[in-house]
Amino acid sequence: PLVCSVLQMELEALRSIYEGDLCFRELSPVSFQYRIGESGDPKAFLIEVSWPETYPQTAPVISMDAFFNNTISSAIKQSILDKLKVEVEANLGTAMTYTLFEYAKDNKELFMENQPVNTVTSVSNSIATGTPDVPTSKKKDKKEQLSKTQKRKLADKTDNKGELPRGWNWVDVIK
Repeated sequence: PLVCSVLQMELEALRSIYEGDLCFRELSPVSFQYRIGESGDPKAFLIEVSWPETYPQTAPVISMDAFFNNTISSAIKQSILDKLKVEVEANLGTAMTYTLFEYAKDNKELFMENQPVNTVTSVSNSIATGTPDVPTSKKKDKKEQLSKTQKRKLADKTDNKGELPRGWNWVDVIK
């Protein structure tokens, strides 16, 4: 009964802390998933924590076998799990699921620093090659697309026939 109440309290705490957090998922009352990183982030990963019957006196089962992690190399997964196990040992006997998720969030960059990310490199290359064109295209867009207030001002400038005065669309060469 004592263990049950401790687990019940931790379960309620997790539910209230992560309420509305899209990264957190309760798979069962003793099994939880947490996504570290944004959904589009190629370095995001999923940690699954399951409580054995003797938790928190014994370590929770931490797994990274979720399909979400299939792009992460097994060496990286193992190093993340090893680092989490150290954290588990430091917190044995206490409610630690929240601590583990937060520890993983705080150390995401460190955990994933050696993870090769193919998608990001190709994206950054295309961005780098495309940068010179970006500012000029933006300037062109601004002249063609008017905001509502600009359109109102234009409408106010028109005469009673709806025609604009001569030279309204001339470009100021001095600028």
